[in-house]
Amino acid sequence: MLSRVKGLISRVKKSKDGSALASNFGYLMLLQIAGYVFPLITIPYLARVIGVDGFGKIAFAAAVIAWFQTISDWGFNYTATRDVARNRDNLEKVSEIFSNVLWARILLMVVSFAILFLLTETIPYFKENQAILLVTFLLVPGHIMFPDWFFQAMERMKYITIFNLISKAIFTALVFVLIKEKQDYILQPLLMSLGYLVCGLGAMYIILAKWKVKLHAPHWPSVKQTVFSSADVFINNIVPNLYNSFSTVLLGFYGGSVANGLLDAGRKFVEIGQQFLTVISRVFFPFLSRHNSKDDKHSLYMKINLSVAVCGSIVLMLFAPFIIRLFFTPEFEEAITVLRIMAFSLIFLSLSNIYGVNFLIIRGHEKKLRNITLVCSIVGFITAFPLVYFYSYVGAALNILSTRTLLGFSIMITAKIVDKREAL
Repeated sequence: MLSRVKGLISRVKKSKDGSALASNFGYLMLLQIAGYVFPLITIPYLARVIGVDGFGKIAFAAAVIAWFQTISDWGFNYTATRDVARNRDNLEKVSEIFSNVLWARILLMVVSFAILFLLTETIPYFKENQAILLVTFLLVPGHIMFPDWFFQAMERMKYITIFNLISKAIFTALVFVLIKEKQDYILQPLLMSLGYLVCGLGAMYIILAKWKVKLHAPHWPSVKQTVFSSADVFINNIVPNLYNSFSTVLLGFYGGSVANGLLDAGRKFVEIGQQFLTVISRVFFPFLSRHNSKDDKHSLYMKINLSVAVCGSIVLMLFAPFIIRLFFTPEFEEAITVLRIMAFSLIFLSLSNIYGVNFLIIRGHEKKLRNITLVCSIVGFITAFPLVYFYSYVGAALNILSTRTLLGFSIMITAKIVDKREAL
């Protein structure tokens, strides 16, 4: 299978636009290294210093903030990327899209913070974790300041990749310098947020000063239209939180921080595999957006993405005991079961990327994808209650896997039906 993947990559390099694809894949991979592998380096140290309870509190806060992160993103990572990719030779149009998206995300961030603050003041368990929730929320403005979607759309990732790597390396090193006791766990999301904010300053400089993109004053009717036009993709992005992040939040209420720590330890490596698949998806997204009628190009992308997903699932399943024991302390031993369960979800996440993001959205069928995701996520939301209540972190892992399985197959079947109808 590895030789097959190498052959497919070789075909990409030789095809038209192949060098741009290969270049952006490499730079996006480096960005993911900055965002995921650097934190991975700190896992053994954090596991020893803050323990499973600290891990659980960080995981709970991250699961809650994932909702607000999705609100502030509002699907722009796909719709704005698609629109800029199709108009990237028109600087005035690009400036208009960039400005509307930036102001829309800032507005959504303000609304999100107001909701979060209200929750932390009214719900006891949220009040108990108020400090880490508010600190973790800093990731939201950090992501807004660092518009990697824009560089992806322009297919020019190299301008910010090295700066990003250096910045993330510095803040990762600070984890070892500043986190010395269990109560220092709150510094971990703070340092991550600072990393994004510093990178964001560099990104904005390149966009506004180097590329001469103009930041227009907010024209609220245009901003409103920008929000409404991405509503279907936003719904498609946020409803998976009904089973994904919600399982973690529910586990916090039922099982406490220790159960959340075990779930987070097991799923962390699956998330790294998931991000690798996302890199492949994001590299091909602007490319396929410009060639949305080329079935051969989508077929090539499908083979690469699915091959990587299958390989990743097998590796995580077989080496789960070695991985958990290498990175964590003995108190995390039960996370091996979580990792083995969730390893298979990579295959179904791959199907969602292949037939959902990089097919239905590109072909203009956002509503179909939204409806499928909504129904499957509601099913996952309902099944989360009994599974988490009776089986704790194992139940949460099973719920996430089963929902992703249902979602992946449903999207694939729908995409194939759409493709047949359009071919007639």
